[in-house]
Amino acid sequence: MSVTEVVIIMGSASDWKHLDRATGVLDDLGITYRVHVSSAHRTPERTVALIRRAEEDGCRAFICAAGMAAHLAGVVAAHTLVPVLGVPLPGGVLDGMDALLATVQMPAGIPVATFAVGSAGARNAAFFAAQIIAAGREDVARELSRCRQDDQRGVEQAESQLLASLKPGSS
Repeated sequence: MSVTEVVIIMGSASDWKHLDRATGVLDDLGITYRVHVSSAHRTPERTVALIRRAEEDGCRAFICAAGMAAHLAGVVAAHTLVPVLGVPLPGGVLDGMDALLATVQMPAGIPVATFAVGSAGARNAAFFAAQIIAAGREDVARELSRCRQDDQRGVEQAESQLLASLKPGSS
């Protein structure tokens, strides 16, 4: 049995354009994952089967992304004790606000950690999954620390470039 640490489930293949950045984060951090398309409404039995297989394979976190009614993360959370990270996706008449509210409003005892709408949320969900995994994998913890240090240097360099471009006497 090979361990798959993160399972990403999206409600539609068209959602991939928002989730590809999440897999980039997981790749960079050396975290194993699988990607699936499964609908809470159209393929509920398949969704439950994917959850069971993921649990058997040692899954440490699910990243679930869906738009509009966005029930996928809640359905997954109802069928597992593994942390579920919900990524609401833009679309529909409310451009993701409906998905955000559907994902964040879970009944007590069935939590879904909810992130920002779209690609930024997907990326943060991957970092959050990495933090869960880092508790048991020191190599992931070191890589996360390195990422934060790189981000800090990037901000400092951006400030230096900005200040260098300003007229003398302004800061």
